[in-house]
Amino acid sequence: MAPIFLLLFIQEDILLRGISLLVFLIAALTDYFDGYYARKYGIETDFGIFLDPLADKFLTFAGFVCLPFLDPSQFPWWAVALIVLRDITITGLRIYANRKGIIMQTRIMAKAKTAIQMGFLYVALLFGFFILFDGWLGETVRNIFDLNIFFWAMMAVVAITVYSGIEYLVVNRDLFQKGQDR
Repeated sequence: MAPIFLLLFIQEDILLRGISLLVFLIAALTDYFDGYYARKYGIETDFGIFLDPLADKFLTFAGFVCLPFLDPSQFPWWAVALIVLRDITITGLRIYANRKGIIMQTRIMAKAKTAIQMGFLYVALLFGFFILFDGWLGETVRNIFDLNIFFWAMMAVVAITVYSGIEYLVVNRDLFQKGQDR
């Protein structure tokens, strides 16, 4: 659903952007309930455990990739690239650790990073929808964009994201040492 969301969101049409947010919401909700019921009824599979976070990443990446289309001065491409690079790096590290028989526990900072990213993303995408409206709503959103609030919020999200990635690398640095098992 991530590519459909992305394609619809970057359109400058209220209806299509509104539908894109509905697609995003449905994707997020079905992902949540899929994981919830798999854990609740003990029907998790190794493939599902691997694929679920990957699907989350694609949806999150699609959301962040949409943001520079709204306003690249508020949501710079380099910032999106750092977020995506961090997640790809840590996912690659998890796959590498898994092949070595090591389970990397999710760090508390990584959980906080995810919550902060998702909160920011939902607000930014909603504002990206509201900016298309005429009248006071669209004008208010444009005024908020002019204050650079989203730029500074994006910088905070990038800082937290990069920090959590560095934390993973430092805590798991022994994975990179040749010939040494954990």
